[in-house]
Amino acid sequence: MNTGWRNERFNDEPAESFIHKKQKSIMKLFILIAYGIALLLTGVYSSLKIKTPGDYFVAGKRTGILQVSGSLLATILGGSAILGTINLTRSQSWAAAWYILAASFGLFILTFIVKKVNRLGKFTLPGLIGQFYGEQARKTASVIIPVAWLGIIAAQIIASAQILASFFSLNYTAGVLISGIIFIIYTFIGGQISILKTDFIQSVIILAGVTCTFFILKSDPAPNPIPLRTAFPFNPHFSPIDLLILVLTFSSTFVVGPDIYSRVFCARNERISQISVIITALILIPFAFLLVYIGIRSFELDPGKEGTSALVNVILAYLPDWAVGLMVAALLSAVLSSADTTLLTASIILSELFQKDIDNHRSFIQTKYFIILTGIASMLTALHISSIIASLLLALSFYSGAFIIPMIAALFNIPYCKKYSLWAMIAGGVVSLSGKIATGFFGFGYGNWVIIAGFAINAAILFLPLGYSSIRIPKNVSVRQN
Repeated sequence: MNTGWRNERFNDEPAESFIHKKQKSIMKLFILIAYGIALLLTGVYSSLKIKTPGDYFVAGKRTGILQVSGSLLATILGGSAILGTINLTRSQSWAAAWYILAASFGLFILTFIVKKVNRLGKFTLPGLIGQFYGEQARKTASVIIPVAWLGIIAAQIIASAQILASFFSLNYTAGVLISGIIFIIYTFIGGQISILKTDFIQSVIILAGVTCTFFILKSDPAPNPIPLRTAFPFNPHFSPIDLLILVLTFSSTFVVGPDIYSRVFCARNERISQISVIITALILIPFAFLLVYIGIRSFELDPGKEGTSALVNVILAYLPDWAVGLMVAALLSAVLSSADTTLLTASIILSELFQKDIDNHRSFIQTKYFIILTGIASMLTALHISSIIASLLLALSFYSGAFIIPMIAALFNIPYCKKYSLWAMIAGGVVSLSGKIATGFFGFGYGNWVIIAGFAINAAILFLPLGYSSIRIPKNVSVRQN
């Protein structure tokens, strides 16, 4: 394909005047400073409204449809999702849309059980696991989930560092340190109240920024990218087995996921939680294709650059100054909205490891310490793993292999074997993680089948009648001892 015309805008046009470049730099810097100050003030203001630990953990369970929907969107459309999807378009083209579509699919399944989740859940997913599988399972989940979620938080820090490096010419290490410190301080100060306050606004900024960028690129006289039908739903770089793995390890985390459930637990009632999930799932479908279009155009218009650099170059070259500012704010919003949710969720779960009922002042203070420790650990992870998707999928493969099947069984009232449930979780998680490591780091061709085997082993241990007396159908939240 001839790409000579695509490079003209980058190479052949006269260079911008020094004054114009200076103006753009000042605008980006102003946005960054204003954004940081707004977050700090929101965190401080929200901290004044915290009267009980429940306010800090789940915003007092007083949240309405707009805030829950906005927070779900902002959490899902994090920097890792946006930049990760765009990076995938280089190899997978239109099939990269499956990454966001898989999230939407998981949310649609969640709608069938979200009322039950809202009714039974209090603060965390491990607390819900404990109601069905007992205290030992709860403690195991309280260890495994925060460890796995280090990769999720690290993915947001990686994305933020790449944004700062691309827009503000910072080196990657400095970007990691700045991003991590901002995430820790903001989450530490305001907790769930500040997160919910800003998430709705951030979701609006994200949707507006991506939509404006799409229409501006679409109106450019350059030829349109390759047709959708030639690369979607499958192509040589994305096969049906890849989609199956994505559904198992990614879609499933939206059916049973700590960060998703943390939003559901904040809803004022069951109806609000269900409507919010449906709204979010519907919005994600067109957004997936808008985002992939931007990614494809970025690599076509600036084929010499990798990932985030291609996107940033296209934004700077094709978008007017006001749209550049909007997109900077959108990308920063995307990163923060996911990072604060995942950081707080992991820290609350860690606190719950030491005390089953965390609705007390001691656990409240303990959670704040864990926010600092978890944030630092995630920063260290981000310094050693610079791939957004690798960090995400490594974390999710272990989590999904361990907990998806047991929780779906419990929430959908499917008979299961409680006696061996803990072994099912551990075996499923370890085998699935092994498959992902074999595929991602060693190029093992059968790694995906190992991941599938992890889910199969989990199901076999959980459902096979190893002892008929230990099989039960969870009609309610009480757990019968074997």
